[in-house]
Amino acid sequence: MTFKDLSLNAKILKAVSEQNYTTPTPIQKETIPLVLEGIDVIGCAQTGTGKTAAFALPILNKIFEQQNDQKKAKKIKALIVSPTRELAIQIEENFKIYSTYTNIRTTSVYGGTSMEPQIDVLKKGVDILIATPGRLLDLHKRDILNLDYIEILVLDEADMMLDMGFIDDVKKIERLCPTQKQSLLFSATMPLKIESLANEILTEPQKVSVSVISSAAKTIHQEVYMVPKPKKIELCLHLLRNELRGNMIIFRRTKFGVDKLETTLLKNNYKVATIHGDKTQVARTKALNKFKNNDVNILIATDVAARGIDIPNLDIVVNFDLPNVSESYVHRIGRTGRAGKEGRAISFCAADEKSYLKDIQQLIGKLISVEENHPYPLDPKAKPEVHKKKGSKYKKGRKSEASKKKKKRWY
Repeated sequence: MTFKDLSLNAKILKAVSEQNYTTPTPIQKETIPLVLEGIDVIGCAQTGTGKTAAFALPILNKIFEQQNDQKKAKKIKALIVSPTRELAIQIEENFKIYSTYTNIRTTSVYGGTSMEPQIDVLKKGVDILIATPGRLLDLHKRDILNLDYIEILVLDEADMMLDMGFIDDVKKIERLCPTQKQSLLFSATMPLKIESLANEILTEPQKVSVSVISSAAKTIHQEVYMVPKPKKIELCLHLLRNELRGNMIIFRRTKFGVDKLETTLLKNNYKVATIHGDKTQVARTKALNKFKNNDVNILIATDVAARGIDIPNLDIVVNFDLPNVSESYVHRIGRTGRAGKEGRAISFCAADEKSYLKDIQQLIGKLISVEENHPYPLDPKAKPEVHKKKGSKYKKGRKSEASKKKKKRWY
């Protein structure tokens, strides 16, 4: 099957073929015809499966065929709700690429950046809006957004929206749209809350499921280094000096950890950029662009960068800290080994992360090979560090001489 067999408009097909896409991926094959027919869809697919094109192409096709040549002010016909700013920007880029030869207007709105430029674009009129939940509701409250003409609503990475606490906002957004509309929900995993959300807002949906969440790409070579927690930085520097070459993302669990590792690597003359939730949107976009343009070859990030960001030709993913949620491991390493290319995923595991490693191996259904040839091995008997609060050096109930003197006695 080729894209030509999917009944898409010639102008959209032209833009697709310029991206050198000829054969649709499994999720595109199944989803595109359903969306074109106006059927609600639950798509269970992890990142890297071509999910964005699976909804972008039929949405563009439907809007393009409805358009007339009159220069009326454009109304928002399709709304895509995305959990993170980075993902919203990326979806917008994809829509713009696929609609190159049409007059369809797309824009994205998200927090962390000035509202004014976004308001200006919206006032000129757009056909397709990609938005993060918070900024979307802000703009609606100010009467800048009119959602009365929405024909298609897409909830992308729904499980991530659940994790980030956006589900109530999502329900509110759905209620602001017309009752008669087509709804599409995409999620890498299907927890109960997402299933009940789908039942609540979708009408007789068809389920499309490709590549189970637990299956990390077969093209990714995975290995784990058992290492004491205080030696992780030394191990990281050792590997960077001796064997790690190319573009890589290093994942850390906390913002503080990202900043700390950045300082160390910069001192050692590595070219580094960072992304985490405390950075402004401008700083995050700048860091991502530096990495994409090869100005730096190391990007250090928290899990905010693990979902949805498509970085072409990423050679290595390093899990400096193992994630405590097993699915996050699959999303992280899914940044590499995309589109059939070879990739490499390296994880550092300290004594207190052994349970995370066990859960990850259970989820992906295989043992990750342990690399023992390195200078900082973990003692197999090492117990997890327990941080006890130090108590006061004074005895409990002890009073100073001064307080004893002040005390009025009853006798």
